Amino acid sequence: MARLLRVKRPGRLAAEAAALLIAVAVAFPLYWMVLSAFKPAGEIQSTDARPWTLAPSLDSFRRVFEQQDFGRYFLNSLLVAGTVVILSALIAFLAATAVTRFRFKFRTTLLIMFLVAQMVPVEALTIPLFFLMRDFGQLNTLGSLILPHLAFSLPFAIWMLRGFVKAVPEALEEAAYIDGASRTRFLWQILFPLVFPGLVATSVFSFITTWNDFLFAKSFIISDTSQSTLPMALLVFFKPDENDWGGIMAASTVMTIPVLVFFVLVQRRLVSGLGGAVKD
Repeated sequence: MARLLRVKRPGRLAAEAAALLIAVAVAFPLYWMVLSAFKPAGEIQSTDARPWTLAPSLDSFRRVFEQQDFGRYFLNSLLVAGTVVILSALIAFLAATAVTRFRFKFRTTLLIMFLVAQMVPVEALTIPLFFLMRDFGQLNTLGSLILPHLAFSLPFAIWMLRGFVKAVPEALEEAAYIDGASRTRFLWQILFPLVFPGLVATSVFSFITTWNDFLFAKSFIISDTSQSTLPMALLVFFKPDENDWGGIMAASTVMTIPVLVFFVLVQRRLVSGLGGAVKD
């Protein structure tokens, strides 16, 4: 046994070293963003870039929070992302249950359409969506941001939740019906808690893509700046003569905090699965 451990140890060390290098490569841009947010203007503009600062400053954050309507932009982003997360989770759960538990015509075709919808670039649909929102009178409203993100997040959510619903044994459903549970009670009191880890995973995807959206916010919010979201606040720091990189990095740091908080709150559910939760 000791010899076997000695043989496996170099491979394990190599795997751990590779994982550490990947983690550093992923975390370094975030570190540089936060560092640049705390650097004084002289160090940011210096040609001698250093991965540290001896004189941290909050001037960049002060400029961010002094921007007019910054709080409104933050609340708009929170409202749009929260609405998309809740609606996509509920609709995807019901749709995934329907395509998994029921047999109906064109079910396979519907599932294939979900995959095809994921292959279409968002940029290719921006102009048609603009005219659609204009015809429905939704331009310059938060609805023009909620509806497209809801439509784009549902195919992925439904396809992913389909595997979670399928993993729940049908014998459990039959036992619930024998005990007198209605279909609605089984759906919300038994099935919903079991597929909740999948709902969390899809919610993280929906929240991140909606929170960081700039394309739709720039395309659909044209004149009413009160309906703008947080990514639009970054445009204030892009100037014709010289960009305010300190303000850009500080605003980006502020935008990242809600995503990290949301991820920390759901991380336990995110990594958990159905293994051991249900046994046939």
